[in-house]
Amino acid sequence: MRKTAIWEWVLTASLLSKTEAFTIRQRQEAWVPKMVSLQTERLSFPKPAARDRLQRRGMNEVALDNVIGGYYVNVTIGTPGRNLSLHLDTGSSDTWVNSPSSDLCQNDTKPCDYSGTYRANDSSTYEYISNHFDITYVDGSGARGDYASDTFTIGNIKLERLQFGIGYSSTNAQGLVGIGYALSEVQTRAGLPTYYNLPAQMVADGLINSNAYSMWLNDLDAPTGTILFGGVDAAKYEGDLLTLPVQTPQEGTYKNLMVTMTGLSLSQFQSSSNDNDNGNGNGGDITQVSKDNLALAVLLDTGSTLTYLPGELVEPLYDAIGVEYIIDPDGKLDGYAPCHLMSSSQSVMFSFSSPLQITVPMNELIINRTFHGTLPRMPDGVTDACLFGIQERIGTGSNTLGDTFLRSAYVVFDLDNNEISMAQTKFNATATDLKEIKKGKGGVPGAKAVENPVEATSGLSDYGGGVYVNGAAGKLRMGMGMAWGLLMSIAMVFLGL
Repeated sequence: MRKTAIWEWVLTASLLSKTEAFTIRQRQEAWVPKMVSLQTERLSFPKPAARDRLQRRGMNEVALDNVIGGYYVNVTIGTPGRNLSLHLDTGSSDTWVNSPSSDLCQNDTKPCDYSGTYRANDSSTYEYISNHFDITYVDGSGARGDYASDTFTIGNIKLERLQFGIGYSSTNAQGLVGIGYALSEVQTRAGLPTYYNLPAQMVADGLINSNAYSMWLNDLDAPTGTILFGGVDAAKYEGDLLTLPVQTPQEGTYKNLMVTMTGLSLSQFQSSSNDNDNGNGNGGDITQVSKDNLALAVLLDTGSTLTYLPGELVEPLYDAIGVEYIIDPDGKLDGYAPCHLMSSSQSVMFSFSSPLQITVPMNELIINRTFHGTLPRMPDGVTDACLFGIQERIGTGSNTLGDTFLRSAYVVFDLDNNEISMAQTKFNATATDLKEIKKGKGGVPGAKAVENPVEATSGLSDYGGGVYVNGAAGKLRMGMGMAWGLLMSIAMVFLGL
């Protein structure tokens, strides 16, 4: 039964005994597979579109009805250990935590209580590194303080030393664990070299062979999912695991986990990702909504609840499905679909370099979002309206495949080889077939490179400029609701209201 709120994921570790993390080890064997597996658990989040708008603007207003969304990892830092819950993000690279002495965390509303704080002087294993930790957002928000190192425990895996930032001055109540490219670390903006972030430190400590990890989020209603550092679970996907090159605006310089998207279409039937007839395995009608020459760079971002694409893709998709823009009770203008489409046999197909396609069932895109316990209405005033999981990208932000896409894909992020492999996910799979990722080219087990990868011709320049914030271009994104409010205000002035 579908819940009446948005469900997000929390990466759980040793703090939640029912989902204990573990390292896979083979006893009394000369060869020991190097993998670190963690289960995920989800929390409810009622306003994903509003949350994404804030995150694209720098995550500066994060109270959000005291409910937290996104991927969170429970960790322990320091000696004695301090427990924190930090946002896990493929679109950023630094780990950082708030200091309890910051003005934000001392606020009477206690905004830092959920994520937790770290006091350097309370840890006997704390080491100061530099004062170059300074995340600056375009709208002036961010976090500033020191880089430090300390012991870092995630599940039953303890790193004796991990570098991270401490926010002594902060306007973001949630700390973060970035697992992206090292070139997006904040200290590189000061001309300093890169350092080992979490997955890189796991490699350095011999816990995994390669800076690579796979993610299986399962479906919208599932209670758990998995992230596997250094390994692949072949029982969690179907069809071929196909490999794409990471896209970058400057050859040899990799900062963001982006691939080329080549098509978007609507199918009347759900289909497998690699059927011989290119996704139309059930013979259903296919409505192509993208142009034939699409080669759009898209960011695979666990930090984004929804998926954001250009208007030239979103508008024909909305027309084909029956999605309409409505102003919700909070005054935001977003795309909503009739809730009854939740039971539709339709699906949205995302195409990449042939033959890779990922099919997202409609019930993964129709999201119950209530306001004071009541669903909004479609423009007819009668039909219940549900938030649609694909929204129009506004302004100069990135084209983003967020959680509404990623739940339907099994994804392997191979940072060492600048490749991303994907396959259609196998929802609610109970079996496991764990395989170790080896070091070097071709190290992802079962993965096959597409024969003719398409290079992106758009979407890279939009994401390449501006101030980089934790690996993401920190450009101020004016949401549709903000733009609508501005237009209404101007109209009222001219009308003398």
